[in-house]
Amino acid sequence: MKAELKPFWNRYFKFDWKFGLFLLILICVPRFLLVLQANQTGNYGPIGAIMLVSALVPFIFLNKRGRYKIGFRATKKWGALALALGVGAAFSFLLYFLGQELYGNSFQNWYEYIGKSYQIPAIISAEDKLVLFSIMASTGMMFSPIGEELFFRGIVHGAFAKSVGERKASLIDSSAFALTYIAHFGLLYIDGRWQFYIIPTLIWVLGMFVVSLIFFRMKTSSDSLWGSIICHAGFNLGMIYSIFYLL
Repeated sequence: MKAELKPFWNRYFKFDWKFGLFLLILICVPRFLLVLQANQTGNYGPIGAIMLVSALVPFIFLNKRGRYKIGFRATKKWGALALALGVGAAFSFLLYFLGQELYGNSFQNWYEYIGKSYQIPAIISAEDKLVLFSIMASTGMMFSPIGEELFFRGIVHGAFAKSVGERKASLIDSSAFALTYIAHFGLLYIDGRWQFYIIPTLIWVLGMFVVSLIFFRMKTSSDSLWGSIICHAGFNLGMIYSIFYLL
C-alpha cells in the first residue's frame, strides 16, 4: 500500500485517526491558548504565526501523493469555486443578522466581540475606513482560509477519513474546528475580566460547525481544497464587511 506520509514520518506514524488526533492536539491546543492571550493583551501577531504553521503541516508530513489525496490539487470547476465564494459570504451575513436580531450591539453578539480586535477608530473618515477594511479583508481572505483549510479539511480530515470514512471524518474535523473557535468567541475578555455566555457561545459553535460542513461540501463539489479555501475566504469577507459597515 502506498504511503501518504514522508519516509521519515512513516517510522513513527500511520496516516490514520491517531495521527489526526495527534495533529489536533499539536496545533489546536496552543492555538486556543494563544487566541485567549491575544484577546487579553491585544497582540494578535502570534495568531498569524499559528496560521502559517497550520498551512505548513501538510508539507511537513505528507509526500506529493499524500497532498494530492487530501485535496491539494488544481481544479477547473470554476462554477463550483464561484458558488463557494457566494455561499461562504451568504452564511456570514446570516450569522450577522442572527446576532443582531438576538443580541443587538452587545458583546453577546459574536461579531461585536470579534470586531473589537480590529481596533477600528471611533472617528474615522470614509476613505481611511475603506483602506483599513481593504487591508483587513485581504489578510482575512488569505491567511486563515489557507491555513485552516489545509489543516482541518486537508490533512486532519484525510487522516480520519482513512480510518472512519469521509462523512464521519467531516463531522470530526467540523467539531474540532467549531470547538477551537470558542477561543475567538465564547470565553470573552471584557473590561479586565473573563466572562462566559452559554447560549451565545452554543449558537456560535453551532454556526462554526455548520459552516465547516459547508466548507467540506465546497471541497467535494470542486474536487479540490480550493473550494473550501475560497468558501472560507468568502465567509471571512462577509464577516469583515459586516463588522466594518453593518454594525
